[in-house]
Amino acid sequence: MSYLKQYAKITPPRVLAGGFALIIAIGTFLLSLPIASTNGQRLPFIDALFTATSATCVTGLAVLDTGVHLTRFGQIVLLIMVQMGGIGFMTMATWFAIALKKRVSLQERLILKESLNQINMDGIIRLIVRVFIYSVTIEGTAALYFIMRWSKEMPLGKAVYFGIFHSVSIFNNAGFELFGGFRSLTPFVNDFGINIVSILLIVLGGIGFIVISDLLEYPKTRKLSLHSKVVLSATGILTLVAAVGIFIFEFTNPRTLGALSWDSKILASVFQSVTLRSAGVNTVDIAELRGATQFLMIIMMFIGAAPGSTGGGIKLTTFAILVAALVTMIRGKEDVVLFRYRMSGSDVYKAITLALIGVFMLVSTTMLLSVFQNNDFMMIMFESASAFGTVGLSMGLTGELTFASKLIIIFMMYVGRIGLVTLAFALQPKPKKELYRHPEGKIIIG
Repeated sequence: MSYLKQYAKITPPRVLAGGFALIIAIGTFLLSLPIASTNGQRLPFIDALFTATSATCVTGLAVLDTGVHLTRFGQIVLLIMVQMGGIGFMTMATWFAIALKKRVSLQERLILKESLNQINMDGIIRLIVRVFIYSVTIEGTAALYFIMRWSKEMPLGKAVYFGIFHSVSIFNNAGFELFGGFRSLTPFVNDFGINIVSILLIVLGGIGFIVISDLLEYPKTRKLSLHSKVVLSATGILTLVAAVGIFIFEFTNPRTLGALSWDSKILASVFQSVTLRSAGVNTVDIAELRGATQFLMIIMMFIGAAPGSTGGGIKLTTFAILVAALVTMIRGKEDVVLFRYRMSGSDVYKAITLALIGVFMLVSTTMLLSVFQNNDFMMIMFESASAFGTVGLSMGLTGELTFASKLIIIFMMYVGRIGLVTLAFALQPKPKKELYRHPEGKIIIG
């Protein structure tokens, strides 16, 4: 009984895990209503649950064609879940509290700190206000460009709706689109403006509000935090590596980059590289990519985006610490150093733990899906990595998932969004301090 009382204690990680689950439940109910479906009938429960989870966890994997099977009501419900899932439900709740001039309690500040991956609570409310301003400004600016661009091809009212929907979806790295046929942005592979605006939205959503705030403050402070330096460096390096890899592997592939001009080849390579951070939109057919490219994408999706962003995966900072630890070991040194700052032993252990848990989950999910799906192994692993990284790219497997496979992917999307650390702390009881230490042992390694 005492264990149950201890486990039932409300903690920030449990509030976050429960809050996302509640949003998914409400979204599932709303999407199950006949008014949400274009045929006037209720969606199958598993499809409504899958769609609600994918939206709330800003993944973008879709068993339903958003632009075809969902009504305007269903699409707006989807978009609200994307916005709440992207910036966090606690952030939105705090916006309303601030607007109503209500006091934000200490418990609520602790939850906000957890949801934004902050080290401490200093300036947390100021950051929340900035998140609101950044989100409205970035999404609004991009929406205006999309509206002007698409008003040339469709009625103004439809262009406004499409502009707002896709701006919110892409900035929150959700990947849902309304063009129909699961085409994503492939019709615009040669459109420089749409590509560049989408890339900026993806990058800004993927680096997180903490880094955006740091960048905007830089002209005044003339310095960046260690977190921002690591995130920006890792983002730049991984984007360049993936873009070069995609360009080389797909250069002669007539079904992807082969038929494009030189500038379009480069643009498409960069776009596909950037979208791997967690966006889920694509300008070339993912199923037509070569195996080497698809495997490169799996690695990048597994790494994911930055902490405090709209993306999943093991996170960029985790990967950076692992690489730094590898370099330290090879050089025979003791301290893991990034930008002349020594990483604590606990941070290194945490990074290793997260990476190992991530590998375990990816392998386990791939094995389980292989039991329920009679599909190509690469296709199955790609789907698993996409769900874990909340990326939303697919080689076409999503629409073929069985009932059991949908449940597995739903769980992976949920874990990928709330984060491995949050889930671990939400499930475990309050740890007790050990009153003794074991004697040190020696084993042979390597």
